[in-house]
Amino acid sequence: MPIALLRSLSRLSRLSRLSRSRRCMSVAAITAGALLLTACAPWRILTAADLAREARPYTAAPEQPTRRLLVVGDSTAVGTGADAAADSLVGLIGQTHPQWRIDNLAANGAKFEDVARQLQEAAGGYDLVLVMAGGNDVIRFTSEDKLRSDMDRTLALARQRGAQVVLMPCGDVGHAPFFIPPLSWGMSRRSERLHTMAQAVAATHGARYVRLLKPRAQDPFLLHSKALHAADGLHPSSAGYEEWFSELLAQGGLAGVAP
Repeated sequence: MPIALLRSLSRLSRLSRLSRSRRCMSVAAITAGALLLTACAPWRILTAADLAREARPYTAAPEQPTRRLLVVGDSTAVGTGADAAADSLVGLIGQTHPQWRIDNLAANGAKFEDVARQLQEAAGGYDLVLVMAGGNDVIRFTSEDKLRSDMDRTLALARQRGAQVVLMPCGDVGHAPFFIPPLSWGMSRRSERLHTMAQAVAATHGARYVRLLKPRAQDPFLLHSKALHAADGLHPSSAGYEEWFSELLAQGGLAGVAP
């Protein structure tokens, strides 16, 4: 399995800051040879970099907020892949609860160790802290021991910042069109281990765990792949984030906070 290629995916946020010509040269260097083995098309990597560059995290600051929400995490918390920030999962929360103050410290490419640093920079006193991360740890082969340590530290910090904490890792990375077999099989196995760990760590810290991982036959991101994935075949589309928002509500992710 070409580990070097997967590590190169972590450079998407860096590529997004380069000029288009330099991004093209970087993509060519990253994808040469290994892409022929994995069929991760170069245009998907470039598209993902463009989506990351264009994405802006959703925030809201009403004059008299009734609740305070802190969001930390990776590109899924930023809303990368959505047509607009308001179409992201966090944006959908904001539209549903316009009187909530929403602070969003998420960043493209963040792993759990980065999310812990986001929380270190955050103030306290939030009603809810929403943690959306894990995909980059899957793709970039974070060891299980380190992932557990980083996740544990993240949730400990989140508990210090908010009255309630919700942990919402991404779904099955292996089901994204970005990857094909045999690489996708490895991504699915790592996604399963991520969720097993997330459920256990969340329980340890008294956080609510929202499960987006589903079997192949039941995963809407496989059944309706084109509609629910963004153009890069990796991030959710606006419709994909709406699907996640429905899961967040169905699994009680906002219970105790929303009226």
